[in-house]
Amino acid sequence: MSRHFVIFNPAAGRGRGLKRIKAYRSLLSQHIDRVTFAETTRAGEERSLADLAIAQGYEIIVAVGGDGTWGNVADRIVASNRDNVTLGILPNGTGNDFGRNLGYDPSSPQKAVVALAGGHVCRVDMGRVETLSSAEHTPHIMEQRNFLNLVGFGFDVAVIDAAANARFLKGELLYKITALQQLFRFPGTQVRMSGQNGENRGGPHLMLTISNGCFFGGGFPIAPEATVQDGYLHACRIQDAPAFTRLKLFNKAERGLHVTSDPDRVEILSDKSFKLDFLQPPRFEMDGDVRLAASSTVEVSVLPQVLRVITPEAT
Repeated sequence: MSRHFVIFNPAAGRGRGLKRIKAYRSLLSQHIDRVTFAETTRAGEERSLADLAIAQGYEIIVAVGGDGTWGNVADRIVASNRDNVTLGILPNGTGNDFGRNLGYDPSSPQKAVVALAGGHVCRVDMGRVETLSSAEHTPHIMEQRNFLNLVGFGFDVAVIDAAANARFLKGELLYKITALQQLFRFPGTQVRMSGQNGENRGGPHLMLTISNGCFFGGGFPIAPEATVQDGYLHACRIQDAPAFTRLKLFNKAERGLHVTSDPDRVEILSDKSFKLDFLQPPRFEMDGDVRLAASSTVEVSVLPQVLRVITPEAT
């Protein structure tokens, strides 16, 4: 019988994570026999807790939070090179987009715990930012990092910055309201992108995302054809546009229609790796957490089938 090490992030979902901890503890005790609980007390502490669990021989490490929490734990599992360690996820964050890729319902803790107890394991891809970067809360630590769901540049980061200062809003509504604000404020960003297959694009962009999965921003299908098992990364580049054209694209993106509605301005390229050149070292988001690149050139690649993760059986 597998032992589960469960890491709670009370700060996930702008504090909403704290409210669900009691419910998740009760559900986990009902459905799983061998559980050890731990809680983070500072940003990024789930990484060291995952390292501890791996060193102590736990077979399943469960991250309770959102994309940032899940990505931090997944990164440590892959870095350990221990093929017998599996990631479990329980939605408790703001976006929960990686979980959507697997079929998890962010609104149902009960279903998520039942899926975890079911133990259905599949292998998924991850992405890797080869360029050194640092988290904003640890600017002195430069490292290469793996990501679960997505890295984003430009408008995406502006929305996260605005959301950090917003009050009284949470979850998907938080992203949508702050995104609408930034559609009229964000100045755009210059970037040139090249892919392993020889594709080369440049110019002023509203946003550039490189996805492992389909969803971001609390359920927007930014790369509608992407799956976390296809062995590719999917770059969605949206060229800059006047504010009201941006608004039209935003409304289309909510339904995954942004590419077909304006193919001259929106393009998705699928490849094994991408190289991005900026005018200066960019700030970017990785699974919802903002990082600062050490260089004005950022290289991103796919890591096919590197992570074992528990999914609902219907996935």
